[in-house]
Amino acid sequence: MDANSSLNEQKSEELKLKANDAFKANKFSLAIELYSQAIELNSSNAVYWANRAFAHTKLEEYGSAVQDASKAIEIDARYSKGYYRRGAAYLAMGKFKEALKDFQQVKRISPNDPDATRKLKECEKAVQKIRFEEAISVGDEEKRSVADSIDYRIIEVEPQYTGPRVDGETITLDFVKAMLDEFEKQKCIHKRYAYQIVLQTVQLLRSVPSLVDVNVPDGSHFTVCGDVHGQYFDLLNIFKLNGLPSEENPYLFNGDFVDRGSFSVEVILTLFAFKCLYPTGMYLARGNHESKSMNKIYGFEGEVRSKLGEAFIELFAEAFCCLPLAHVINNKVFVVHGGLFSVDGVKLSDIRAIDRFREPPEEGLMCEVLWSDPQPQLGRGPSKRGVGLSFGADVTKKFLQENNLDLVVRSHEVKDEGYEIEHDGKLITVFSAPNYCDQMGNKGAYIRFTAPELKPNISSFSAVPHPDVKPMAYANNFLRMFQ
Repeated sequence: MDANSSLNEQKSEELKLKANDAFKANKFSLAIELYSQAIELNSSNAVYWANRAFAHTKLEEYGSAVQDASKAIEIDARYSKGYYRRGAAYLAMGKFKEALKDFQQVKRISPNDPDATRKLKECEKAVQKIRFEEAISVGDEEKRSVADSIDYRIIEVEPQYTGPRVDGETITLDFVKAMLDEFEKQKCIHKRYAYQIVLQTVQLLRSVPSLVDVNVPDGSHFTVCGDVHGQYFDLLNIFKLNGLPSEENPYLFNGDFVDRGSFSVEVILTLFAFKCLYPTGMYLARGNHESKSMNKIYGFEGEVRSKLGEAFIELFAEAFCCLPLAHVINNKVFVVHGGLFSVDGVKLSDIRAIDRFREPPEEGLMCEVLWSDPQPQLGRGPSKRGVGLSFGADVTKKFLQENNLDLVVRSHEVKDEGYEIEHDGKLITVFSAPNYCDQMGNKGAYIRFTAPELKPNISSFSAVPHPDVKPMAYANNFLRMFQ
């Protein structure tokens, strides 16, 4: 080894140690940057690639994690951590069969490792469960509406129930305020009223198009929030800072209401209740986590089962399929959860024409609005998440020009300040779950637009305390093992 190579190895090891420290401090973007510098100096060290894969996983960049872990395996086929990291990324993507193969390989390399044995068993159980569910599932064309089969009016409310009540068919502001107080005390409302909220929301959502036009009169304002992810107490703080939703103070929550945070039931019932109360004071868009596959993995399904019962799982899944995919404010601002498209020439009419009443597909326009992310480079690239794509400023500019729009607002990504302005000021990411998963240390944000100018007025806010219930408390045991 020459002196230059020896010096590079030494520098790369120093960078790795700095990256490890950044990782421990939950500064995952910085860790990735430092691991990348170490890789530039010494690309043949499998540890650097596997460590960077782990940091990508923490940022939910599972596609990039799979690529890095695969590179570690390519360098050293006996490096068990490479298979372990790739298997964990596949698990997080819901690709259980691919994950199982990697954990089987970990077990072959380390047959006496009790941790590897335990995780392999959990993964095998998960795959068996998925196969069973696939075997008994029915096709979309055979499915009957769960919502249409439920009559909440016949559900009896026991005399001993002391929580808030709905008198008749109309959900009132007094009821919603009382419900918020119950949730804050970690109590739940009666199932009759939970059914009423969800069923009435389904009826409202069924009637709207896949792309909703929002009209904000001159002098009026409109607030856009990003991901909330089951962080109920931070949602209450948004309302404290910016006012409760109403016809005069309308909101758009831009997807990912549930999963990760362990108060997702409280969040979704709150948002749905305001939708019932003020149909044009609360707009809701679908995110990539409003889907069965994500809810099964990241906690919402388990939370619903625990707090409301099994019957609500399919009902929420049906409600999520009714959510619109995008909004346009005053023909100027395009709001979507994920991002833009793999092809040029997509018109607003194409989005409006999407048949959204289904689980999200793995490709096409519906997949891309839910999953895509902006990138700093021009053009298009592969998704760091492994689903959708990455798109550059030129793609954003062309989409806006072709549709006579001024701005794209999207969510889907945690940001240190709760927001980020990119693509020459033409694209804003807004994320409303501060200190995401109780570990990221980020702020949350929301954007207020006032007509007619619709200039984005962005407010950042910090996390507030919540009861001692950890994120992912209701997620599958096998997934929590890899967090």
